[in-house]
Amino acid sequence: MRQPGKRATSSDVARTAGVSRTTVSFVLNDRPGHAIPEETRRRVLQAASELNYRPHASARTLAGGSSRIVLLVLPDTPVGSGIGQFTEELSLALAERDLTLIIHISTSGSQALPDVCAVVDASAVIALGRFDGATRTALRDAGVGLVQSLDDGEPAMQQVGRLQAEHLIERGHRKIGYALPSHPVLRRLAEVRLRGVTQACEAALLDPPDVRTVAMSPAVADEVVSRWTAQSVTAVCAYNDETAMAVLAGLRARGLRAPDDLAVVGVDDIPVGALSDPPLTTIRFDLHSSAQRRADTVAAALAGRTRPAQAALEPLLVLRQTT
Repeated sequence: MRQPGKRATSSDVARTAGVSRTTVSFVLNDRPGHAIPEETRRRVLQAASELNYRPHASARTLAGGSSRIVLLVLPDTPVGSGIGQFTEELSLALAERDLTLIIHISTSGSQALPDVCAVVDASAVIALGRFDGATRTALRDAGVGLVQSLDDGEPAMQQVGRLQAEHLIERGHRKIGYALPSHPVLRRLAEVRLRGVTQACEAALLDPPDVRTVAMSPAVADEVVSRWTAQSVTAVCAYNDETAMAVLAGLRARGLRAPDDLAVVGVDDIPVGALSDPPLTTIRFDLHSSAQRRADTVAAALAGRTRPAQAALEPLLVLRQTT
């Protein structure tokens, strides 16, 4: 007799249905090549339903060759609206394919990634940043079927910076600034986008961008805006929308306004950007399509099918009033 409050096991189902655990496994996992009488199959399914039985992930792994768990590794940094939206889209896209997304925040003192995968029984691992060679090898050795980075490559991210700068140059700006984020984890991607801004300036025979770090502090933003205006900078490309809105706060603190005193363009198209004063010009990504393509790749890899090609994120300019 199963104790109240205790999770049902395959032994409980077998005992209730009057069959062996092997028969329960054959029926519930729909294993081919085994002729199970229909009456026996009915009893097993009825017993499983009555007991509210759900197979453990490890049992499903043994039956199907891989679990349905996908581990998303995020760095220990504030998760912006863009990353939060993509994570939500990816979770929904994977769920449509009978896959479950689990998020792991990677810190300096956190458990080794292969050990985390063993605990949650992950068959696929996706990271926001890049995997080093040792980690990738360790994950493969631990039986992870798919190890993938969300890093779309430097050319795609440089394109974001070029699109920002080219828009400002087309607006007639000849002296451009770049707003770096203050968080060190974000610096690598910010510097890749900065290279795109620099390339656009070089192509237009302009000086390199005036690069400054903008913290999420009105006082710091005020000081940075002061330095830009003193250097005759008339437009700024920001790493993301949050950084761009800090620049707008610095403008307000000095009694200035975009775009008359300083044009500003961000990245990510966060919802609050359309509500800023003035509404923020930005770069948008089709996160829904990107998440669907990523989920297709994961599902194909775990099923042993040919993986579809991963198209890079296509940045799109969203024109509002700050430029």
